[in-house]
Amino acid sequence: MSNGSNDGRADLHTHTSASDGMQPPAENVRLAKAAGLAAVAITDHDTVAGVEEALQEGKRLGIVVVPGVEISTVLSGTDIHVLGYYIDCEQETFLERLGELRSIRERRNDMLIAKLQELGIPITMNEVVAQLGRPLMPDESIGRPHIADVLVRKGYAADLRDAFDRYLGEQGAAYVNPPRILPHQAVQWIREAGGTPVLAHPGLYGDDALVERIIRETNIAGIEAHHSDHSPADQARYTAMAERHGLIATAGSDFHGARQGIVFHGDIGGRTVSVDILPRLRRGER
Repeated sequence: MSNGSNDGRADLHTHTSASDGMQPPAENVRLAKAAGLAAVAITDHDTVAGVEEALQEGKRLGIVVVPGVEISTVLSGTDIHVLGYYIDCEQETFLERLGELRSIRERRNDMLIAKLQELGIPITMNEVVAQLGRPLMPDESIGRPHIADVLVRKGYAADLRDAFDRYLGEQGAAYVNPPRILPHQAVQWIREAGGTPVLAHPGLYGDDALVERIIRETNIAGIEAHHSDHSPADQARYTAMAERHGLIATAGSDFHGARQGIVFHGDIGGRTVSVDILPRLRRGER
């Protein structure tokens, strides 16, 4: 991790408007350049729609853009996210699989909206999409932060965090968890698309035994040891876990942009790793 100079550093977890981030992909690259980063990954939820724009901006600015994705899975009732790096963003099978995952996400959103309506909160998916201020592009997806924005605007939550705590998070009144693929399937799909799978933000699952199980039972190549929501103790523990299992220890801010003036989860460049790991990440070594 680096909180000082970002020379030779990479932030390997950022989201754009292709999923639930606030900025277009090119803007994430510009922000990474302004932060002094040498590399940035675009890792939108269940889509690679923002990667090409980011790659072109990276070429223009002279900053490395790592093509990526973040796949939503479930294991033992817990939402587990798997990052994929250096996937073939044009592989037809992989794109079809991501399309299936976005369909599940859409079903989840419909279930969330229905649950909110049952709670007496008059909110519709049309409102959520309208708040984007632009048409939803092909292969883009709506996420819970978009729904949170409407809850805040209509006065049902103070801010994004409050919306998740009250309604949308795992302990929230409207939380739903439709059937999803298992982590090992996401790992396999990423491998079959020529990419390298990494377990995202293990500290958010609150269950290190589950993290160890995923490491044992899948062909995962790394874990995101440094994340904006990890404590220093978390970071030390997951760095040691990566070393113990011979995994790549990565770092990422999980940047989504600012909502109601609050950056979620952290600023680009807030959690970084040396670009020296990128060749290993490209090769997918475990």
